[in-house]
Amino acid sequence: MPTKTAVRGVEEILGNSAGDLLTYKARVPATGIMQPGPGFIDSGFLFSNRNSQVLRNLSSIYNHGRLAGTGYVNILPVDQGIEHSAGASFAPNPAYFDPENIVKLAIEGGCNGVASSFGVLASVSRKYAHRIPFIVKINHNEFLSYPNKYDQIMFGSVREAWEMGAAAVGATIYFGSEESGRQIIEVAEAFEEAHSLGMATILWCYLRNSGFKKDGKDFHTAGDLTAQANHLGVTIQADIIKQKLPSGNGGYTALNFGKTHAKVYSDLSTEHPIDLCRYQVLNCYNGRIGLINSGGESKGASDLAEAVATAVINKRAGGHGLISGRKAFQKPLEEGIGILNAIQDVYLDKSITLA
Repeated sequence: MPTKTAVRGVEEILGNSAGDLLTYKARVPATGIMQPGPGFIDSGFLFSNRNSQVLRNLSSIYNHGRLAGTGYVNILPVDQGIEHSAGASFAPNPAYFDPENIVKLAIEGGCNGVASSFGVLASVSRKYAHRIPFIVKINHNEFLSYPNKYDQIMFGSVREAWEMGAAAVGATIYFGSEESGRQIIEVAEAFEEAHSLGMATILWCYLRNSGFKKDGKDFHTAGDLTAQANHLGVTIQADIIKQKLPSGNGGYTALNFGKTHAKVYSDLSTEHPIDLCRYQVLNCYNGRIGLINSGGESKGASDLAEAVATAVINKRAGGHGLISGRKAFQKPLEEGIGILNAIQDVYLDKSITLA
């Protein structure tokens, strides 16, 4: 059933950027990438070490909601009450202080799953865990300590997530931070346990280090650095990688650390957002592990256009979808559903192809 945003059309929503985003030809051809599609679980994981229960739970995510069976996913994440404070997150729409409304938005919005904290999902698990795939976020940046510190700490156990009927667990690693070594070990061990219990795993691959800012430029979302974070994420066997949409490039060269190669910038990427996102996909084992980009903060009137543009970039780059929260839950219910449906319409539109 077409939504109002589908009737308006993607081109109208994108405005002046429509031509460039919808017709751009990527620097790296799509022919070598494992492409999303109805048979992705078989093509991507059939010969992997994931057990049958993991594949079943991963399939439950890929085969739920409006995008069921397409190889694409749209997940509603609402863990910002911890990461950004409940007040900052829910004051724009106080209905979402109630965890049930979070799950209802994901269901009514046609999402593939809902990602949130132990507390949120546990409070309504018996009513909803069988109705939509639960993704339990097992660690968070506790942001009440003064002065603030930037670290991911565990808020519960993998076993607890399994007992509430979760299809997957999610976790964040702040790659580049002083605490990243400990976080990598903790999350790798948690993912191993999750797989042994039959749950899928999703990793938020974020960068965090004040040194990633130089000469007034912020390289936390640089294409080359975020892509390497993705590569570390798939190394610890994440089944889906969540990453911020890349902006800019040349983090390695500007910061003058680590190792890279000139061909990363001349042959494998450019400054175009689709090329930058394509490089992120390449670092997810050439698309064998699905890349979903985050929707970012809510900015008001521009949210619809930004969400649709992000979806177009991700899809044309070879990504598997979006995980978008604040642009949806910080609005009235119908408007939030409209944002989610607009994202999904991009992935349902067969005329929007890989670049």
